[in-house]
Amino acid sequence: MPVHSQHKPGVGSVGQYQMSARPFLSSSIVVAHTAVTEIKFPAVTKFLTVTNTHTGSNVPLIVGFSARGIMDDNGNKFSLDNGESYTGEFRVRYVYLAGQGASCTGSIIAGLTGIDSDLMGPEGVNYSGSQGIG
Repeated sequence: MPVHSQHKPGVGSVGQYQMSARPFLSSSIVVAHTAVTEIKFPAVTKFLTVTNTHTGSNVPLIVGFSARGIMDDNGNKFSLDNGESYTGEFRVRYVYLAGQGASCTGSIIAGLTGIDSDLMGPEGVNYSGSQGIG
């Protein structure tokens, strides 16, 4: 008797990026300047918005897609000043944040696909600072 398994969409499943995304929201994320803060998504993202919500004196929020990209001085990252935000269509399972020179706060809005983030495992796309990806 044949054994049937449930088909799961993978990172190349175009339909997952064409349909509406499931919301993922995280606000008041405290981001230290002495360590990288990792945000792991439960599914691969369709889009991502990062906002620097820090008030008071300006503390840039550093954003990247690998811990190495945040820590290295290689330009594979970007920064947001207080009140600034950035939205992009990225299929990622992690985003990494750090404060520049002091701790700050940030928020994340992401649209999630139906693709389990574990499917991007080590065999998936290499999103690392060594590959020029922040």
